[in-house]
Amino acid sequence: MHDDLPGGGSDSPGSGKPGRRRAVRELSTTQRALGLLTRREHSRKELTRKLTSRGLDADEVEAAVERLAGDGWQDDARFAESLVRSRASGGYGPIRIRAELGTHGLDGEAIARALAGFDGDWSENARDLVRRRFGSTVTEDLALRRKAADFLFRRGFDGDSVRAATRFDPDD
Repeated sequence: MHDDLPGGGSDSPGSGKPGRRRAVRELSTTQRALGLLTRREHSRKELTRKLTSRGLDADEVEAAVERLAGDGWQDDARFAESLVRSRASGGYGPIRIRAELGTHGLDGEAIARALAGFDGDWSENARDLVRRRFGSTVTEDLALRRKAADFLFRRGFDGDSVRAATRFDPDD
């Protein structure tokens, strides 16, 4: 009945019958790298690590990542800016973000540029985080201020931002 259709009879791949799969063609290293980059930005180091951990040849991975960087698909500066925006909106401060960028193989200059390009106010971010987490009465209770300050320090905010958000000075 269906033998005259392109692709053969009803048992052909794509016919909708369960148990039959289409032949999966092997993706090249570049295609696999591009697949990762279309989901989200990756640093060069992270992309290389992910691909080699999947059993791909290290030399092929290096060549593919180099090619994609040359074509503009992979860009460490763009990755860094994206990570700064993401982590800042997630309630993290510049110290924590700087450390995370360092783990992605970025040099100090690239990290500094990404943080300098952040279009926000770290002290205001800290104040918003304290308000959301502890409420507006945090400045009236010394124990709560200390708790909020500890929380901000763990999140990677500097002393000036912590003082601005909590009016708590750990040196007092």
